[in-house]
Amino acid sequence: MFRVFSTTLISAHRRFHFNSCPCRALHLTRALMSTTAAAAVVKRVGTHNGSFHCDEALGCFMIRLTEKFSGAHIVRTRDPQVLETLDAVLDVGGVYDASRDRYDHHQKGFEEVFGHGFNTKLSSAGLVYKHFGKEIIAKELQVDEEHPNVHRLFLAIYKNFIENANTKADLTQLANETCCNATAIDAIDNGINQYNTDQPPRYVNNTHLSSRVGKLNLDWVDPDQSAEKENTAFERAMALAGNEFLDCLRYLVRSWLPARSIVMECIEARLDVDPSGEIMVLNRSCPWKLHLFELEEEMKISPLLKYVIYQDDRSSNWQVQAVKIAPDKFESRKALPAQWRGLRDDELSKESGIPGGVFVHMSGFIGGNQTYEGALAMATAALEL
Repeated sequence: MFRVFSTTLISAHRRFHFNSCPCRALHLTRALMSTTAAAAVVKRVGTHNGSFHCDEALGCFMIRLTEKFSGAHIVRTRDPQVLETLDAVLDVGGVYDASRDRYDHHQKGFEEVFGHGFNTKLSSAGLVYKHFGKEIIAKELQVDEEHPNVHRLFLAIYKNFIENANTKADLTQLANETCCNATAIDAIDNGINQYNTDQPPRYVNNTHLSSRVGKLNLDWVDPDQSAEKENTAFERAMALAGNEFLDCLRYLVRSWLPARSIVMECIEARLDVDPSGEIMVLNRSCPWKLHLFELEEEMKISPLLKYVIYQDDRSSNWQVQAVKIAPDKFESRKALPAQWRGLRDDELSKESGIPGGVFVHMSGFIGGNQTYEGALAMATAALEL
């Protein structure tokens, strides 16, 4: 487990004046340091002063989780002479050079992306994550960086937290299945629209992480606009962004990875359920939808699954759910038969010829039966209708 911040956050403030520039560099240091760490040379990580955003707040938090920059002082300044003396610089300075630990993304010609199929231009947080994410994840798992779960989580955290989904439906699915807030840090900081349309959004979301971090900036009506108070606000921003990052990581470790393993096992057993290979039985309740799409592609499943059968958590009934054509679509690959839709109980059993019918939704995306055998019969019959 990480212990980056003490219960008292960074509290020591020291002001520096530089003759070459009227700006002030502020050092934020941890309030509590071990005797060993205090005796060592503490590295200094720079970012800009003034108004802050989610990307540098999260970037500063993440880089301090690494062995190289553990407990580093955060120096907030735009003075190039000061920045040149620092061990790492984030979101300022106009340089991206990982060999020198320079992680800015504002300069002309910057087009760095995460890779692995992701094409969103990186923010400073994305750059830090790209170069240090595996180390951070391996520490949390207490395994080597080469462990396969490290790479799986490396991609999942980028997709679900750093870059994030591109549509409202994806964000809803994300909230339901990963419990990682819809942050879209790279996209938001680089000014990338969420939708490929000129139409105004039908609603505005001001509760995402980038928005909440932005609201921690000093209010213009506050009479105290001092650099010290600005620094305190940045401490809060680091803690907010960083704790949500760790919450996401730990949720994925605790819940997402085990669910992925369950879904993989169920996919592998699909031919034991039905020789078509198009019906999967989920043998244990867990989030499965996003895993199914990713694993189908990873495992090169053909034909694609059409139905997933699972027992209802709230009753002894069994559900038959049609798999959607894509995570962000409502249409099903093969909806339950039209003649069954909207029917319940005896009417459904009579129409389908399958005893124990409970219901079929009007859209045909889901139906139910009193028994596993009945649910399987509904799925196999639906494949043929």
